[in-house]
Amino acid sequence: MTSFVGRQRELTELARLLAAARLVTVTGPGGVGKSRLALRAAARAAGAFPDGTWLVEVAPVQDPLLLGHAVLEALRLTDGTPRPPLDVLTEQLAGRRTLIVLDGCEHLVDACAELVDALLRALPGLRVLATSRAALRAPGEHLLVLAPLPVGPVGPGALPDAVRLFADRARAVLPSFEITAASAEGIAQLCRRLDGIPLAVELAAGRLRSLSVAQIDARLGDRFRLLTGGARTALPRHQTLRTTIGWSHELCTPQERLLWARLSVFAGSFDLEAAEYVCAGDGIAPDDLLDLVSELINKSVLLRVSAPGRPAEEGGGVRFGLLDTLREYGLRWLRSTGEEQRLRRRHRDWYLGVATWGEVEWFGPRQAETAERTELAHPNLRAALEFCLAEPGEEQLALLLASTLWFYWVGCGHLGEGRHWLDRALALDPEPTEARAKALWVTGYMATLQGDLLTARPALEECRRQALDTGDDRALAYAVHRQGCAALIGDEPARAAELFEEALWHYRTIGELNSNVLMAMFELGIAYLFQGDQDSGEFWLGEVRELCEEHGEQWAYAYGLYALGYSHWLDGEVRLARARARESVRLNHLFHDLLGIVLAIDLLALLETEPTGPGRPGDLREARVLQGAAHRIWQAVGKPFFGSRAFNGPHRHCEERARAGLTEQEFTECFDRGARLDLDAAVHRALGGDGRAGGPGRLPDPFPVPPAPHPSPARNS
Repeated sequence: MTSFVGRQRELTELARLLAAARLVTVTGPGGVGKSRLALRAAARAAGAFPDGTWLVEVAPVQDPLLLGHAVLEALRLTDGTPRPPLDVLTEQLAGRRTLIVLDGCEHLVDACAELVDALLRALPGLRVLATSRAALRAPGEHLLVLAPLPVGPVGPGALPDAVRLFADRARAVLPSFEITAASAEGIAQLCRRLDGIPLAVELAAGRLRSLSVAQIDARLGDRFRLLTGGARTALPRHQTLRTTIGWSHELCTPQERLLWARLSVFAGSFDLEAAEYVCAGDGIAPDDLLDLVSELINKSVLLRVSAPGRPAEEGGGVRFGLLDTLREYGLRWLRSTGEEQRLRRRHRDWYLGVATWGEVEWFGPRQAETAERTELAHPNLRAALEFCLAEPGEEQLALLLASTLWFYWVGCGHLGEGRHWLDRALALDPEPTEARAKALWVTGYMATLQGDLLTARPALEECRRQALDTGDDRALAYAVHRQGCAALIGDEPARAAELFEEALWHYRTIGELNSNVLMAMFELGIAYLFQGDQDSGEFWLGEVRELCEEHGEQWAYAYGLYALGYSHWLDGEVRLARARARESVRLNHLFHDLLGIVLAIDLLALLETEPTGPGRPGDLREARVLQGAAHRIWQAVGKPFFGSRAFNGPHRHCEERARAGLTEQEFTECFDRGARLDLDAAVHRALGGDGRAGGPGRLPDPFPVPPAPHPSPARNS
């Protein structure tokens, strides 16, 4: 790991600005070290922000409309409602003292400025630290213009920061490397030619495996003179970086250059298998790709990274990424070769495969791994969707990719983003195809979960009519199934049961068995329970449980446990009902499925009002705390209880009992205490803890700002 060299003065100035201003933007050319400085400053300032310091990587986001979703995702503020992300952010961050680092804003500078301005106006406890090659020009913005590292003369016992950085990076390549009195001035001269730009210095130092300092200096010096007519003193710094990158590019073998260009189609990180599929062939033999990747890592072109929270040594798998500046350079070369469209199609094909395989593996014991793998692929899935939507002739694949990801949008808490992609794809092509039919039922499903029946019902009816017209039996089964869901939350349980029975007949006829089919059984069981037919309800819930255990399915199982808990409560089996509901909360939390979590927490609140024995009344205060916690989660899910009287039943019973047994002050204060719990604390409390996991009001830290600089070379965009 590269140590943080120099920049002490800039760190002090940035700390002063962060203490005085609510929006600070670090600007400067690519490669100057903006990201590294901002991350170090944010880590130092973390103590001043008790509700979290958060890193939002803006670079992988290409669509301005997805910026808000990216911020929500980085802050783990899962939201499934149709509300704009800005509304969710202002609601969830209200009353919090938080620092958000927006890293790499230059390509979305207008969208970033608009979002930041709106957030800062609404949230007095928020501060924003941005990095960008250009100022945001938002109200109240304070700028820190980051200059390259000093490259002054070498003095006795004193080395310029650029020289110290070169030495630090050199030791990562050659552990025995030391600066001597004889070599110091030569290194300083090289750093001056590089204008002290950290990325340029690091790239040059990375050549020490095969060249001496003198050879690097000679070759780079010749290149500078060739490109600038010998006027090195007038060399613009952005030209210096391009020249250094170009020099590194020229020193790569033809195959390494070709791979560098092809890898530029990836957004965010990627694994070796993805690189092999997308980039191999036509000049790169598949068997050579691993060695080429290793060489690009050795030359500081490619970064080796681990999956968040799972180091490669612990089975997390090695992933790779390009620095933004190097990705831009590679993309220019890719375009010059005329290969960009072909590579983007291969990239699209790979991630369509990721989505398709994820849909298959969602039904089975690997659901948690599928969720994690899809989360890691999320930036590249966005890039693939954007390509399909922008490229003429790709409309059907856009529909297919967006709808195949239903398991991720629904099961992992991305309903809002899923609706964004599906709405765009459906608007592009009205042709009644199989892909459109699937997109229609997925849209209807997600809109139903959001309580948006005005959108859900027409979409599902269009899917049903199209399926009948075209003979698409599979689409017909799914359309009827989701129409049953709409009837269920529309408080028509008898009609819902008829539709679920019909859908299950269609599923059996076509041989369909997956998580959707199990959810139809769960929903049929609930429909019967809501009608007072416990025997029929428990029969179908027993089917769900048996099939889930047979196939290792956990997501539908979690919903089945909620329904079983509800049924046990109807039977007066409070202890068993609580065990089922808690396990439902635990499993749904693994998938970040807020809907499953909140339904079970509301049931647990009701169970707290039940007597625990003769003369031992329930804990009405705790029940009301859990109701407050559930209320906060519902705000991120959509319309509370979908607007359904039946689903609202446990909440209503609990509220009536609590109101009858508590003073008005207790009734209100306990609810407010629960509403201050974040998701992790609410889950902890529902599982029998005290609600202090992370502390009331504290956001969880999935991608916190690291306490130390990134591995070398740091992201220097």
